[in-house]
Formats: sequence, C-alpha cells, structure tokens
Amino acid sequence: MFAAYFDCPGGPENLYMKEVMKPDPGEGEVLVKVSASALNRADLLQRRGKYPPPKGASDILGLEAAGSVAGLGPGCSGRWKMGDAVMALLSGGGQAQFVTVPEGLLMPIPKDMTFIQAAAIPEAWLTAFQLLHFVGKVQEGERVLIHAGASGVGMAAIQLVRLAKAIPIVTAGTQEKLEATAKAGAAAGFNYKNEDFSEKVLEFTQGSGVDMILDCVGASYWEKNLNCLSTDGRWIIYGLLSGGEVHGDLLARLLSKRASIHTSLLRSRDKEASSSYKQCERLVRAFTEEVLPHFCGGTSLRLQPVVDSVYPLHAIAEAHRAMEENKNIGKIVIEIPV
Repeated sequence: MFAAYFDCPGGPENLYMKEVMKPDPGEGEVLVKVSASALNRADLLQRRGKYPPPKGASDILGLEAAGSVAGLGPGCSGRWKMGDAVMALLSGGGQAQFVTVPEGLLMPIPKDMTFIQAAAIPEAWLTAFQLLHFVGKVQEGERVLIHAGASGVGMAAIQLVRLAKAIPIVTAGTQEKLEATAKAGAAAGFNYKNEDFSEKVLEFTQGSGVDMILDCVGASYWEKNLNCLSTDGRWIIYGLLSGGEVHGDLLARLLSKRASIHTSLLRSRDKEASSSYKQCERLVRAFTEEVLPHFCGGTSLRLQPVVDSVYPLHAIAEAHRAMEENKNIGKIVIEIPV
C-alpha cells in the first residue's frame, strides 16, 4: 500500500508517498480501507523529529481516518461488518491506504456525510469533547475562552460549548478567522495580534472573567490567561505553541484566584496499556452516544465539521506547508488514492 512517509526529520520537502507493507488486523482489530485522513500539528512535529509516536504505534503519519471496513481480526465482537463506513482517532498510520484500529475505537460515519467531511471529525472533535467534558466538566451558562478559535479543535469546541448551553469566546489572528468563528457560534472574538484579549474578555464578561480556558498556546499567554480567568476557574493546557517555559510568579497568581491548571494530550497513550485503551474507548463511546447524533440533523443544534482544504496524498508536502502558514480555518484533509 502507499503511505505518507519521510526518511529523516526535517522540512516538508522530506515527505513523499512510499510503498509499504499493508497491515494485518490483530486480535480485536479492524482493517480500514482509508478514503480520507486529516492533518494535525502533531504530524508537523513528528516530521520534524519532535513528537515520536507512542510505544507500539505506527510510525506512519496520520492521527485520524475515515473509510470503510475491509477486514476483521480474530476475536472481533461482531459490531462491525465488511463495508461499514467508519472513522477513527489513531495513534498513527492514518495517512495510508489501510490502517488497523481496535474495534472499540471506531465510530460510525453520520448519515449523508462524505469521507472528506468525516475525516475532519475524530481528532479535533474528540479532543474538544474530552477537554470540555472529561477534563473541564463544563456546565450550562459557563463562559469558555477558546484560543486558536479557527483551528480544527477551536471550531469544534465552539459548537460543543454551545451544545452544552455554555458561552464560547475565542481568540484568533485575523478578521477572516474571527468572522468564521462567529458564524460557527462564538459569542465574542478578539484578535490577539492587535488587542489585549484579557482586557476585552473582562470587558465582555463585565469584569467577572471566564470559567474555563482551552489553551494550546502556553507560555506567552499565561499572564493574560490568569488576568481574565474567574475565581475558581479552570485553565486547560493541551498544547505549547509558544513553548512551556514560564517566567514570573505564576503560582501566586494562580493561588490568589483559587484557580486550577489541567493538562491533556490525546495521543500520548501507550497502545499496549489496557488502562489507556479503556479511557479512549470510554471517550469514543460517550462521543458516539452524546455528540454524533447532532451531526445528522433533526436536533436543536446541528453540528458541522469545518473543512478548509483538501490535498491528495501525493501532495502531502504542500498540505504541511499550508498548515505551517497558519492560514487554515478548520481542517486540512488528505484524500487517499484508491
């Protein structure tokens, strides 16, 4: 089969489409014929040699995939059958023609949704769902500040905050991105490049601040985050785009607000550890039951994956360059050849 590959860490020019061995499904695994995958910043970091896959995971790029069931390993329970349209969050291997997935981590693709649209769901939406509900325990009426609001996770989080009857507030770097977040349901949005988002958030919340912050930026935002975080607020860090080294009296500021810091990474889970698998399976089950029905219509709030652009697998280097330019609104999807 063909897969996205690189022989040594470096820039996008190191990527190419390589012929590799097709995987065989093991005990309790399903073989998926991949029609589309999507790009994540973890793929860029892995390509640079800064984010290796967890123990036991494929070293092929790709943390999500959408396609159809093409094989069943021994011990499968029968919940999936050949040809079923499925999508999955992966620890690696999604940007290839085939990938194996533990059966409990597969999700059905919502009715009338294309593989391209479905590929934009697993990583972004499961990340946002986990941060909001499993980590942050979001409650109705709470105010949630979402950094990188126009990213895949950001656009998913806006919609999930609204689904939870809470209030999404975002930051983004361009007017075009702020307009897209408003269209997705953000109650307010601020350009972090030309205004102090903490002051604007306090103004919008009439001085009370936000109850929760979803932060993929890290170090450079710490003072502004604490400035606009409410008493007893939760600051959830799931990325470090600006680094992790903090200079200043963070702990005293945190303590003065009785605030808490939580951290989370979906990918950093050992494939061979049963506890990690069970946590992921519980997350997938909850998302399938509580969120997936809202993609199908007929509910009070229709959820919609946001696709920025689509690249064929042989143009994987171009897709990486596009993400590095940080202009995308929503997900960059990779179409896999038949």
